[in-house]
Amino acid sequence: FFPNLKPVIRVLLPLIILALAAWIVMLLLASKEDPKGFKRPPTETRVEGKTLNAESYQVTVLSQGVVEPRTKSTLIPEVPGKIIEISPSLREGGFFETDDVLLKIDPLDYKTRIVVAQRNVAQAKALIEQEQARAQQAVENWKRLGKEGDPSPLALRKPQLAEAEAQVAAAEAELVKANRDLDRTLIRAPYAGRILEKQVDVGQFVNTGTTLALIYAIDYVEVRLPIRNDDLSFLELPETYRNETVANINQPKVTLTGKLGGRASVWEGRIVRVAGALEARSRQLFAVAQIDDPYSHREDGTLPLKINLFVEAEIEGNTLENVFVLPRNAVRASNEVILIDKESKMRRRPVEPLWLSEEIIVVAHDSGLKEGDVLCTTPIAFPADGAPVRATIDGVAPPDPKKPPGGPRQGKRP
Repeated sequence: FFPNLKPVIRVLLPLIILALAAWIVMLLLASKEDPKGFKRPPTETRVEGKTLNAESYQVTVLSQGVVEPRTKSTLIPEVPGKIIEISPSLREGGFFETDDVLLKIDPLDYKTRIVVAQRNVAQAKALIEQEQARAQQAVENWKRLGKEGDPSPLALRKPQLAEAEAQVAAAEAELVKANRDLDRTLIRAPYAGRILEKQVDVGQFVNTGTTLALIYAIDYVEVRLPIRNDDLSFLELPETYRNETVANINQPKVTLTGKLGGRASVWEGRIVRVAGALEARSRQLFAVAQIDDPYSHREDGTLPLKINLFVEAEIEGNTLENVFVLPRNAVRASNEVILIDKESKMRRRPVEPLWLSEEIIVVAHDSGLKEGDVLCTTPIAFPADGAPVRATIDGVAPPDPKKPPGGPRQGKRP
């Protein structure tokens, strides 16, 4: 009936619906209750703590090296000849003592030379006796002829006598040399040692200069140990000076550890000297450790040292007094530690390491730490300064806040 109202209704109907929806929303918001407040309790991190006490610490400097003989020699003959006998000790690894006969060269030719030299000595002595007799006869002839003055040296046969005396001296020298060459057919050990390498055998002809064997001394061995420049201030090395004799040179103790057949063995030694120059490449100073009598039998079953064995060394250094020894994991990468104050809160504190190793860090007493401080030994990735913690200090756990003080309550009887 009202055809003109349709456009109006199409426009007003959506507006009425929107207005009604808005009114409903406002009504709901007006009737909404305020949310209950919730306060999160503070989070306390459980950590371990250690009370700091100043103490003394013995520094141990680590190094490594290779075992070397004190003296290594090449055994060579001084006379040529055929080898007719070899000692049982002349085998690789064999031991020998000073002046032991290790090898014999055929002495027949040298015994013959001694006989010839003895004959030459006898002939020379006979000649000198003849010349002495002729000189004496010349003096008598001079007197018999009634000549005045002294006879000339030639008339007295002094040149012939001097020549005869020289022949005697030469013949005796040849005899001494022949006896010395005979003695040299016995190759004797120059010192107590061990065979490193044998290069000849029975029946072989050798010349002077032929290598018979490589030997080394066994009274002690040496190990060259590189020392970092930063570690030198913690060691009292045996340094010597020109034109100065030091009566008591400090020789730090060294403990060497090496593995033989999968079993670790330990040897004791001492630092006896230092090199005169720094190593060109690493700029490190080499100290020489000496291990006495390394091949004697030991009751603890320790094997004897082997030449060219790689060993790890622990050198006894100075003693640091009145310092704090901290676990390595308690010190952060930036040389920072975490302390726990009396209010059980974390406090970050920078420190300056005096000495460090793989397990500990030594800090001086005046580096910001003091006696009685509690060190947090639990590694924390992101410690916040002032954050609360629940610390177990020196093994003593903190009290549980949920439990009432004075222990558990006793209930009443009904």
